[in-house]
Amino acid sequence: MASYDDRDGFIWMDGKLVEWRTANVHILTHALHYASAVFEGERCYNGRIFKSTEHSERLLKSGQLLDMPIPWTAAQIDAAKEQVLQANGLTDAYVRALAWRGAGEEMGVASLGNPVRLAIACWTWGAYYGDAKFKGAKLDISKWKRPSPETIPCEAKASGLYMICTMSKHAAMAKGCSDAMMFDYRGYVAEATGANIFFVKDGEVHTPAPDCILNGITRQTVIGMLRDMQVKVHERHIEAHELEGFEQCWLTGTAAEVTPVGQIGTWTFEVGDLTRRVATEYEKLVRA
Repeated sequence: MASYDDRDGFIWMDGKLVEWRTANVHILTHALHYASAVFEGERCYNGRIFKSTEHSERLLKSGQLLDMPIPWTAAQIDAAKEQVLQANGLTDAYVRALAWRGAGEEMGVASLGNPVRLAIACWTWGAYYGDAKFKGAKLDISKWKRPSPETIPCEAKASGLYMICTMSKHAAMAKGCSDAMMFDYRGYVAEATGANIFFVKDGEVHTPAPDCILNGITRQTVIGMLRDMQVKVHERHIEAHELEGFEQCWLTGTAAEVTPVGQIGTWTFEVGDLTRRVATEYEKLVRA
């Protein structure tokens, strides 16, 4: 696979399309030093971005939460995404929108004088966890915990929040795992490094309350699907010892879509009927 900085195609940057290889920023870009950046991951199916406007609105909200107002509207961001897909000739793709504090007159922690910039790229991206969609992903347990909402606004999809996710996934991959499950600062089950998590017991679904994790758009979609199926959903705090009693498990996210989990640490789960049904119904929904 070609390096992400050396490809043909176009990236939308600050209102115009630029050639992929020239979509660069200065080394003194504020976001490179202080993680002043927010982003969205989206998928386009058959020429339609799933819940495009919801993603654009969340990007704007993330910017506001980080004291970084993004100078575009949701409608303008939606239009830019369509423009970059068309420019690259893609109808099935992953779409990445990124807003960040650029280089400017300030290089300290404060950066109100520096411009907020926006870029949108897209590329083809298959199953995030490879063949785990069929046999179930294997997850490590991270030594890092999701932080308290008193330390950072957890509703923001902020780049800086993903550093512990990167470290956790690297450690998991070194053990032959696809990903890692993280606990939160209180010791409750939180999420995987880039996906929300669901469990099944006695035909009912249990998922962590989103009080210190991102309430994912895919997560919300799947909860709505389950309720339409008349499946009871419990959004609550889940303790570690409860994992032994769960029968099924899956992950949700734009990249992950709906991915079954076969193992977390020493706990094992079946890729059962409800997991398969949710995955199938989600696939139908996004391609409808």
